[in-house]
This record gives sequence, C-alpha cells and structure tokens, in this order.
Amino acid sequence: MLCRTILTCVFLPGLAGAAEDVAGDPKFVIDGPILIYDTEAAEKPADREIQNDDVDILLDLLRRHEGLTTLKLNSTGGSVWAGQEIARMVSDYELDTVVEGECSSSCTIIFLGGASRRMERGAKIGFHQNSWSPGSIQSYYENWREDEGWDTPFDFAAWVYEDTQSEMHREMLYMMSRGVTPEFAIETKRLRASMWFPTRAELVEAGVLVD
Repeated sequence: MLCRTILTCVFLPGLAGAAEDVAGDPKFVIDGPILIYDTEAAEKPADREIQNDDVDILLDLLRRHEGLTTLKLNSTGGSVWAGQEIARMVSDYELDTVVEGECSSSCTIIFLGGASRRMERGAKIGFHQNSWSPGSIQSYYENWREDEGWDTPFDFAAWVYEDTQSEMHREMLYMMSRGVTPEFAIETKRLRASMWFPTRAELVEAGVLVD
C-alpha cells in the first residue's frame, strides 16, 4: 500500500510538481524550472498576444523564482517592443527557450534570446516581413505630427523611409548576433503572402535551433 501511494504521488499529473499559476495571469505558468509563456491562454481574445504589460510580469517572476532555467513559448506574436524587452531578459538570465505549439512574428525575437533553442516535435516557428496598415499609419501621423515636427505627409514619409531602414538594420544585426546565418536573416524579409514556417532542417542549418 505504501509503495502504491508513493508511485501515485510521483507519476499522476496534478500532484507533486504540478504547474502553478503564480502571476495571476493565465499566460504565465511555472512548472518546476520552466516558465511557460502562452499568450493563447489569455482569457480575453484581445489579450492573446505579446503585450507591453507582460514585460513587467515576466521580470517579476524571474526575480522571485531563481531556479528558472527555461522559457517555453506558444504565441503568434504581438508587440515588437515587448518582444525585444523580453528577449533582453531571456538573454540576461541566460534562459533556454523552447517552442511548444507555435512561435511566430515577434515571438521569434524572444525565442532567439535563448542560450539553447529547441522546438518540440510538431511545433513550428514563423517569420514574416514587417508591415504597417494604412489606418495605423494615418493614426500615427495624426497623433505625432506636432511633436515630431512633420509639417506635411511628405515629411512623415521621409521619416518612415529612414526609420524602416534603421529597423531592418537592427533586426538583421540582432539575428546574426544570436548565431543566425546572414542568408537566413535576409530570407525572413522576403515579401510573402503569408507566414513562412521553415522546416526543422532549415532552422538547424540556419542556426535558429541550437543545443
């Protein structure tokens, strides 16, 4: 009877070592040394993406749980700024990253911050060229034209042209600094009609997946 009780505690899910929601946010769960960041687990559809508020939550968890070694990701993307900040923390805390499900768009920025980077069988990693919708461009121009000194839409267009080149340069440098081949980094910016999901072999060859 004692032996049966011990085996039950060790092997049945939901008992010893169970995952724990410690952030008050379903997107963040701690399972032993693994911090799970699953944006698809958010209660509201509008929150099912990488958001700026997630940055402070993740940093707080890393500071309060010193034994964390791995960030497990499942997200189709979201805020580029938040992705960059979380990637910086992942690198600073020397965490490994692993994809469970999907890691696309700005999620790939976070993934590349990992010391070692793995993808579970059946998972996928997606890249796409940056885009900016006409409505968002108009709103940005109208909200910032006075602060930035854009007297005409042509002044704004000149700024967009320069900023886009600077952003592409930063992204390329970041990817290569994480060991990704220049050829692959360039290929992620090819104009496509949909998300590009490279094969596992392509990701290994390009230095995206590393042990």
